[in-house]
Amino acid sequence: MPNFGNQVQFSLYQTMPNPDPERLPVVYEEWEKRAREVLEDGPFYYVAGGAGGESTMQANLQAFNRWKIVPRMLREVDDRDLTVELFGDTYDSPLMHAPIGVQSIIHPDGELASARASAEMGVPYITSSASTKPMEEIAKAMGDAPKWFQLYWNKDQDVTASFVKRAEASGYSAIVVTLDTPMMAWREYDLKNVYLPFLIGEGVGNYFTDPAFCSKLSKSPKVDPASAIMHWAKTFGNPGLTWDDIAFLRKHTRLPILLKGILHPDDAKLALDHGVDGVIVSNHGGRQVDGALGALEALPQVCDVIQDRIPVLMDSGIRRGADVIKALALGAKAVLVGRPCMYGLAAAGERGVKEVLQNMMADMDITMALAGERSVSGLDKSVLRESK
Repeated sequence: MPNFGNQVQFSLYQTMPNPDPERLPVVYEEWEKRAREVLEDGPFYYVAGGAGGESTMQANLQAFNRWKIVPRMLREVDDRDLTVELFGDTYDSPLMHAPIGVQSIIHPDGELASARASAEMGVPYITSSASTKPMEEIAKAMGDAPKWFQLYWNKDQDVTASFVKRAEASGYSAIVVTLDTPMMAWREYDLKNVYLPFLIGEGVGNYFTDPAFCSKLSKSPKVDPASAIMHWAKTFGNPGLTWDDIAFLRKHTRLPILLKGILHPDDAKLALDHGVDGVIVSNHGGRQVDGALGALEALPQVCDVIQDRIPVLMDSGIRRGADVIKALALGAKAVLVGRPCMYGLAAAGERGVKEVLQNMMADMDITMALAGERSVSGLDKSVLRESK
C-alpha cells in the first residue's frame, strides 16, 4: 500500500475530536505494561524473561543504539516501496511474525489469533513446533496467506520427518530450523515461578496430533496425557545434532530450509557449505545464552560471509520502525518480530497483534521516508553511522 505509514498515522489523528475509550497502546512499553496487568507471573515472565541475568536481552537493545541513522534531504520520497522478495514470493513488507510457542498461555485464542492478524496484515506467520494448536488448524485459519513452519528437531527422527511432511502438505512455504534450543536454557524467572507450560499440556498440539509421535505411545494422548507429556519431555530437543544432519532434512522436504540461531561467521560459512537456503541471525531473544552478543552486532559479520548468496534474516530486539531500518541497512532481507506481538496478543488478542504489526510497519515506512530512502530493498549501510 503506497504511503502506508502516512495513512495509519492520519487515521489515528482523525480520532482527535472523538477519542476511542477502548483505544489500544501505541507505545511499545505501554503494550508490555498492559500485558503485565493481564497475565499471571508464570505466563508473563515466560514471554518477557530471558536466560540467566538477561544480559543478552540488554545486549540486543544496546546493539541497535550503537548504530545511528543519518537522514538525507530532498530525495523525492513521496511514494515508497516496502515489498521484499524471498524464495520467489513477494511480501508486502519486511516484517514477519516470529515463531513463538505456547501462545495459549497468553490469550485463549493463542496462535489462531496471531495467525489471523498476520494474514490480515500480509505479514508471513511462522508457526512454531511448540504451538498449542496443530499446524494444520493454524494453516486453515490463514487460508492462502503466507506462512512458514518452524522446526524443533526432535530426538526421534521419525517425528522430525513427520513434522516437515505435515508442514509441506498444509501449505507452509519454508522450513525454519531453530538450532539454538537443543535444550531449555537456565531461565531464572521460570525456575522461580516453577513454570514450564508444556508440563501442563500447553504447546504440544503438534506432537499430540502427530502419527509418528503417537505411534511410540502405549496409549493415546487423549487417554493418557501425562504419559504423552513425559514422552515429549524425553524427546524434545536434540543436542546430538551435527552439520551432517542437514542432509536428513533435505531428503524429507522440497521447501527452502533456513537455519535460525546463527551468530558466528564460521557457522554462516558452514550453512553455505551444507546447502541451506537461508539463515536467521538470532539469539532467541536473549532466552537461551546469557552473556551472548546482540543479534544486530552479529548481523554484519554473517552478511560479510554470506555475500548475498542466500537470504539473511534477523530477529532479537526489534521494537520499533527504526530498528527494522537498521537491520535492513546492515544486510537483513527481513526481520522477525516476537515479544511486541505477544504483548499485543495479551492485551487484545487478534486485534492487539494486528495493531502492533500495523503500527510497526507504519513507523518503519515513515522513518524510511524521513531518512531519505524510497524502498526497503535499496537500504544499505550508507544510511547509518556507528557511534563509538
